[in-house]
Formats: sequence, structure tokens, C-alpha cells
Amino acid sequence: MAVVGPPKGAEGAPRAFFVFGDSLVDSGNNNFLPTTARADSPPYGIDYPTHLPTGRFSNGFNLPDLISQRIGSEPTLPYLSPELNGQRLLVGIIRMFQQFELFQLYQLRLSAIVGAESAQQVVNGALVLMTLGGNDFVNNYFLTPFSLRSRQFTVPQFSRYLISEYQKILMRLYELGARRVLVTGTGPLGCVPSQLATRSRNGECVPELQQAAQIFNPLLVQMIRDLNSQLGADVFVAVNAFLMKMNFITNPQRFGFVTSKIACCGQGPYNGLGQCNPLSNLCSNRDAYAFWDAFHPTQRALGFIVEEIFRGTSDLMTPMNLSTIMALDSNI
Repeated sequence: MAVVGPPKGAEGAPRAFFVFGDSLVDSGNNNFLPTTARADSPPYGIDYPTHLPTGRFSNGFNLPDLISQRIGSEPTLPYLSPELNGQRLLVGIIRMFQQFELFQLYQLRLSAIVGAESAQQVVNGALVLMTLGGNDFVNNYFLTPFSLRSRQFTVPQFSRYLISEYQKILMRLYELGARRVLVTGTGPLGCVPSQLATRSRNGECVPELQQAAQIFNPLLVQMIRDLNSQLGADVFVAVNAFLMKMNFITNPQRFGFVTSKIACCGQGPYNGLGQCNPLSNLCSNRDAYAFWDAFHPTQRALGFIVEEIFRGTSDLMTPMNLSTIMALDSNI
């Protein structure tokens, strides 16, 4: 979960920015959790302003950081960070570990500072980013050749099951006060270096994972349209992360990358095995690589995604892009 303050000089209550999701949007909660998925050692953070690891799975800034910079807000803080207290509840970004209980706790903490009515206004006026689907396929359905879920469901059945669960999650978020929610579908799961290293033939994207994303994402868009229709407002916005990433994966040179197959940091084929660590292979020019590690894009690649979130056409942002949202909401 994330909270962002207003641009300097802006009037009125701060616009919060809440972020729910996985390692693609984690600003450092893994530093405070007993998990093996960590980004707290070099070379993570090599291009961050401090040149030190921050818990972001990036060579520098991550997706929430870049969005918050575009809307004029301060750097992200993980919800579990002890630095997040007092007035920083208003001007930092919090990122929660997919727990609405912590979101409710945040609202109580904020109410203690600004009062219940103002806290509710902050939440209602917030921008929310939620990443959905990727881990459910890569680390669940396709984790092993005969996973429990793959024995229970076909891919279309599993996709429909996920959509039904995500619909409950989004409606719960609405009940908790969210009124502008960006929802990213799955990216091109079969094209990340980890999958090229373990499943690919001849360095091509893995068809089964690509097909899963192409089944899941249209279902997500339709579910979002249905929810907005039920609510009578464009609360939820579908972000086509699949197409945004496929643009630079299929034509990396057009975006100034030398490769979209090999990770900058890692080991094994395509630097796609294991985690990025101090002993890993490390490229000298991170801007020339689309992927930083086995799963996560580089800061520069994320910049192209953020540009599409703000300016993208209806095939990328449904029903509207973030620039349109910001313009509409500035008139409220």
C-alpha cells in the first residue's frame, strides 16, 4: 500500500497513492519480513540516488517511485518501515503486503493525526495501484510440471477462478474507500529471463505462459468494465502491462536496448537462474538492458511503462489513462 502527498504548493488535502501487489512494486517491505525474496544487498540499488540497496527489486527506482515522481510526490516508503510515522503518513508512499488489515490500520493511524473526516477524504481521493495475476501463474499454476492447481484446473478455468477472487478483492478495496484504482494484468510471463532460462527453446517466449496471460487479461478487462457499470463510475482502470512490455521485448532496439532476453544481473542462461547477488554477472550499462534481474525490468524499461500509463491509448489503458484521470480529478 502507498500514500503520496501533493505536489509542492498544491492546495487542499494530499492525494494519497496506495500500492498493493508483489515484488514489482515493493519499495522495501521485504527488508522487514522473514522471506528469501530479498533485494537488500548489492548490486540492487546501484543506480538509486544513494547507490545502495533499498529493498526495491530494481537497479534504481521502481514503478511506484516513477509514478509518484510524475505526480510530484516524495519517494516511496514501505508500510513496515519504522521511518513511516507522524506527518510522513501524509507525504510518503506506503506499500502494503496485500493485507487490507494493514490498510485499515493505516487509516486509523492517519485519523489520529488529521481526524476521521479528513482521513476519509484522503482515502477517497487517493490513487491506488494494484498488480494482479503474475505470481498466481508463475509461482503457483506453472511452478512445477504437475502443480496442484494445474491438476485441478485448465488454464481458462484457473483464469476464471482468479478473476472471481480478484473481483472480491477489488470490491473490498472499494468498500474500504478506494475510488481510483489502476489494476495491472499479467505481463508477458513467458518472456522474462527466468522462464527463458528454465523453459524456453532457442530463447523464444514460452508459449504456455504467454497463452495464459492472453486468456487472463481480457477476462480482467471485462470484469473491470462490469464492476464500473455496477458502481456507476470509472473506479477501476485496466492497465495492459502485457502489451506495454511486449513492445520493448519484441523490438528492443527501437527503445534503445541491446537485449530484452538477457538480464543485466544474474547467472546461468540469460542470467535467468537464481537471484541477483554480489557474485552475479553484472552488466556495465543498465540502460542497455530491458531486464534488471530474472523477473524485473530495469528502471529505464519501467520509464517506458510509466509513460504509457500516463499517455497510453485505450488499448493500453481502459477506460482512460492516468493523465486523463488527473485532469478529471483536478476539477472535482
